Amino acid sequence: MKKILISENPWQARAAITDSDRLQNVYFEPRTTEHLERSFFKGVITKVLPGIQTAFVDIGKDKAGFLHISEIDRELAFTRMSDSIVVNEDGEEEKKAPERPRRSSADISKILKEGESIIVQVNKEPVYEKGAKLTTCFTIPGRFIVLMPNIPRIGISKKIEDRTERQRLKALLQSKLPEGMGCIIRTSSEHKSDKEIASDVAFLVHTWNKILQKYAKAQPKEKIYQDVGLPLQIVRDYLNDDVETILTNNKETQYQIYEFVKEIAPEYTHKIKYYSEPPALFEKYNIEKQIHEALQKKTFLRSGGSIIIETTEAMTVIDVNTGKFTGSSNLEDTILQTNLEAAEEIVRQLRLRNIGGLIVIDFIDMSIHSNRQKLYNHLEQRLKEYDKFQSVVLKVSEFGLVQMTRKRSGKTLQQQLTQTCSCCKGLGVVRSTRTQCYAILRQVKMELEEKKKAAYTLFVNPEIFEFLNHTEYNSILDLEKTNSCALTLAADKKIDPNNFRLVAK
Repeated sequence: MKKILISENPWQARAAITDSDRLQNVYFEPRTTEHLERSFFKGVITKVLPGIQTAFVDIGKDKAGFLHISEIDRELAFTRMSDSIVVNEDGEEEKKAPERPRRSSADISKILKEGESIIVQVNKEPVYEKGAKLTTCFTIPGRFIVLMPNIPRIGISKKIEDRTERQRLKALLQSKLPEGMGCIIRTSSEHKSDKEIASDVAFLVHTWNKILQKYAKAQPKEKIYQDVGLPLQIVRDYLNDDVETILTNNKETQYQIYEFVKEIAPEYTHKIKYYSEPPALFEKYNIEKQIHEALQKKTFLRSGGSIIIETTEAMTVIDVNTGKFTGSSNLEDTILQTNLEAAEEIVRQLRLRNIGGLIVIDFIDMSIHSNRQKLYNHLEQRLKEYDKFQSVVLKVSEFGLVQMTRKRSGKTLQQQLTQTCSCCKGLGVVRSTRTQCYAILRQVKMELEEKKKAAYTLFVNPEIFEFLNHTEYNSILDLEKTNSCALTLAADKKIDPNNFRLVAK
């Protein structure tokens, strides 16, 4: 059974999803960072640039958000362009005859004007020097659907494969959605009752109406709606019959979750519990250790095998090894068992580490074609069952590799919890002591030739000092002889292994 664990401190909120006490997903929300994604603003258009079909919108932040023409909903574009004024042959102004513009011929300067107010939603958080990415194609997520209040189109999750169920859900939403609205039907809606889905629709439509009311009264650049906080987001997205309990270490959060669940799914209110016992919540369920393990390259399988996960800018590469697992019959069966177990763990790790983009998996080679097909089917099935993000898996290649793609969503776990090492600069390795030592000797040699003093003290890191003193002492003697000087070695803990300090006496 699954558990939702929510641990809160004054500096951070964390949420973990476990299945049989194994960590499946983990989320973080710093208290000091403002989250803008999915928020609505009454923005003011400050600049329209037809050359790049982009408008800059002031939403009251340090950087103006940018709104590209591809993020402007068709109805708004059609209405604005149809309302443009033209002068007829008699010199009289009249409205241009409505003509639905093609996407390629649309001109953003005819849709938006500098200085006007417009309701916008943040699509992506600001990154480095870029402001927030904005959209007018609005989405409001719910338990079973994602409401699109200004896009009259209904989409449905590809993970719902039953044709009869797809038709039922589409017909139900067509009857329940107000005119002019659309939605995306989420995987969680499969086999849910008409009443549950109708309740979700009513809740989201009510939310949209409140947004419109606030927009009418809001001041320019004002935030008019913000998505619920991390605890309520997790409950909204994951609460279902499979969840055994929701545990939180914060009494106020327990009350907020209770009120939220009472409104959207009252049948689950009995699952919300307050945790106050020692040890800490994440320690109790071994979450801290599992987060630490998820940051390592090597992950061990229960059978004794292992997988190595390496992420580059272009792709993620995963290697599967048998390790200590020897199996109980022949070699081919041992390899198949290891590969099948590795496939399940890979699906878990992709979800837990939030890895997206291009992924290449090097499973252990199998000579029997039926076993390769069995592995492919197993991986594809596990992705459909346990991963909510869309993925595409190709069959085993000529080189024995499985190539797949997985939809990206925000930062990876590694990006959220780590930073580039100040020593290796992200390489993952540092120069050996010998290499560092030789580099220092070359630089010292050049300085001695330039300064030409009688005596010096060479301060180096203790590790370099030991190497010079025991392995390369003859090199020090040679430098003294060549440059007619005295060179004294000294260790200094404050000096980085890559650096040194040469002081003339």
